[in-house]
Amino acid sequence: MSKKTVFPYIPNSVPEIQREMLDYVGAEHVIDLYEEVPEKLRLDRDLNLPKAIRDEQGIKRHMEHLLNKNANCNEYDNYMGAGCAQHYVPAVCDEIATRGELLTCYGAETWADHGKYQIFFEYQSMIAELVQMDFTTVPCHCGGQAAATGLCMASRMTGRKRVLLPKNMNPENLSIIKNYCSSVHEENALEIDMINYDPDTGRMDIAELKDKIGDDVAAVFLENPNYLGVIESDAKEIGGIARENGAEFVVYADPITLGVLEAPGNYGATLAVGDIHSVGLHLYAGGGQAGYIASPDDMRYISEFKELVDGVTETTVPGEIAYCIVLINRTHYAMREKGKEFTGTQNNLWTAPVAVYLALMGPQGMQEIGNTIMTNAEYAAKKLSAIPGVSMQFKAPFFQEFVLNYDETGKTVEEINKMLLEEKIFGGVDLSKDFPELGQSTLYCVTETSDKESIDHLAQALARTVHA
Repeated sequence: MSKKTVFPYIPNSVPEIQREMLDYVGAEHVIDLYEEVPEKLRLDRDLNLPKAIRDEQGIKRHMEHLLNKNANCNEYDNYMGAGCAQHYVPAVCDEIATRGELLTCYGAETWADHGKYQIFFEYQSMIAELVQMDFTTVPCHCGGQAAATGLCMASRMTGRKRVLLPKNMNPENLSIIKNYCSSVHEENALEIDMINYDPDTGRMDIAELKDKIGDDVAAVFLENPNYLGVIESDAKEIGGIARENGAEFVVYADPITLGVLEAPGNYGATLAVGDIHSVGLHLYAGGGQAGYIASPDDMRYISEFKELVDGVTETTVPGEIAYCIVLINRTHYAMREKGKEFTGTQNNLWTAPVAVYLALMGPQGMQEIGNTIMTNAEYAAKKLSAIPGVSMQFKAPFFQEFVLNYDETGKTVEEINKMLLEEKIFGGVDLSKDFPELGQSTLYCVTETSDKESIDHLAQALARTVHA
């Protein structure tokens, strides 16, 4: 562009300042800073942007016009999950999260306290109790980030570079892991080896795990339940195999499952990771996500965490306690460029609603919602798999999500999902590209937001669709 645009709230757009910064780092143009982005992902033309709208009312009208074009989960029944499922968020979670002293324009960190230190501390305490671990930090970006950092932590602790991951894991998290673990320490990039799953049960193939495990493996990674919804009932044995060979056992667990499924810390996980979106966060077009990492109370693990952690201590006033950030010397805030991993602005805003959700639910509430989800999902699976041409892909217990196969219908998942949209239903996630070995299979997600009436409507609509 020949004309330079200066934005009032972005000082780096001032040509003189921008030039000074580029000269300092030895770059000719701003685009040079993005040299790692492959050419095929770069747009080779200017963006087709509309004319600027300079008044607030005009922007509001324009955005509402765009948003009204969307099909949303208030008007449609939603059966898509795949790592970001729809759960009910109690009103009190939003009430607390949107308080002015918590909803800040930057980071939602504890710098201006307003009780945030205690909120963060209570959040950490409840997450640690839920996964039956001793230590955790404030949230990181997402579950995929937590998984990637967990594997990097395992590599640093063991001095090994090979990690074993299940082939049936979340493809998006796998993509994050591949990218992050090859770039966070380029000279020590991790070698990723995939473990197959049993075609009948959908669980990790333990025979192949035993064949591939060795003294060069830093970690064995397991999703439980896995991406395909199957409960990994052999998790304790898998963890034993990992530890016998000196590897860390990193378990990815969805917090919403832990009211009814065993906690990772109780079946041998040395690191528990996951995403907290299911306990108090809305979908937010995929933005309502944040990751957790938890470990035993052992400085060998604790010193490897990259996020800040809030603690509690006594004060000079008898009986009074104070909340504060502790162990900051292990982070890049203290170590700067010598830090093991970078910690920037994280998803700390989500700490408050998740803390409220967990406190509101308590152990009994978590058990009740877990039972409700399993009951709803089991009912849906039986209703849908009874439709001629539709069958369950795996013969194993599942939580919330299950795989249906459409091969005998003669229709593709894409075709069926398009027809379900006409019934105001978001069908299951199409697995045919990421898991071609499963044929025309789809991943359905059924949570507490689906009642019997909506499930029956889905069954009737799917029956009409596959036989249309």
